[in-house]
Parts: sequence; structure tokens; C-alpha cells
Amino acid sequence: MTPRFGRVLLFSTAFCIYIIDRFAKIFALKTLSAGESIKVLPGIFHITLVFNNGAAFGLLRDRAAFFISASAFAITFIILFAWRHKGMPAMLALSLGLILGGSLGNLVDRLTFGYVIDFFDFRIWPVFNVADSAITVGVGILVLAAVFRRR
Repeated sequence: MTPRFGRVLLFSTAFCIYIIDRFAKIFALKTLSAGESIKVLPGIFHITLVFNNGAAFGLLRDRAAFFISASAFAITFIILFAWRHKGMPAMLALSLGLILGGSLGNLVDRLTFGYVIDFFDFRIWPVFNVADSAITVGVGILVLAAVFRRR
């Protein structure tokens, strides 16, 4: 992989995730009132508008300064890492791009509204959003890559 490709993949992934997250959140805000739900697959999957001022799954509520700081740190770390490491494996670039885009999406929510807009509701799991999904998948890829790299 060329040195530029890793950065291009990282930042284009982050940009795409951020844009998809913003549009999905705008759609949820314009379509639903807080707590309102649309049944997509009744009892299995709904679109439910929730304002989450905690971490994932509503943990650690009312700790906005901590989450803003943590997001800013993660974003800064990824950007500096990309700046210093011109060439990086595609899986690393992809995973960092997912984490960066998701972190930016949720940070913008916290700075704009004071909470994160969540809407994917699988009924057996707390309500979440595109950014949360991207962060989770990105971290999962990093963990899997680390496990398989050692083998």
C-alpha cells in the first residue's frame, strides 16, 4: 500500500461515517419527537428517538465534560498518529477512520445539544446511532487485528 493510501482511507472513511451519521440524526430529529418510535420490525427493530447525555448505553450520565475531553483526545490522537505514520495497513486505517468519524459525530452532538442523538432500537439492546456503531466496529477490527497479528 502506498503511504498516501492509508491516510486517504482513514480520512475518507471518517468523512463518510460523519456524513452518514449527521444525515441519520437529522432525519431522526425531523421525523420523530423525543421518545417516539417507528416500528420497522415490530418487537425486533424500531427507530426510537432518544437523547443520551451519558456514554454508550446511557452509562455515566451527566458527565459531558469528561466525554467531550475523551472524544477530543481520541480525535487528536488519531489525527497525530496518521500524521506521523504515512504508511499504515488498510485494516488499521479503516478501523481508525471508523473510530474518528464516529467520535466526531458524537462530539458534535455533545457540543451542539449537550447530548447524543440515538435512534436504532433493537429492543434487546440500548438505543444507539451510526457513530456508536462505527466506533464499536472500529475497535472490534483493532482488537481482531491485534489478536491475529500475534498468532
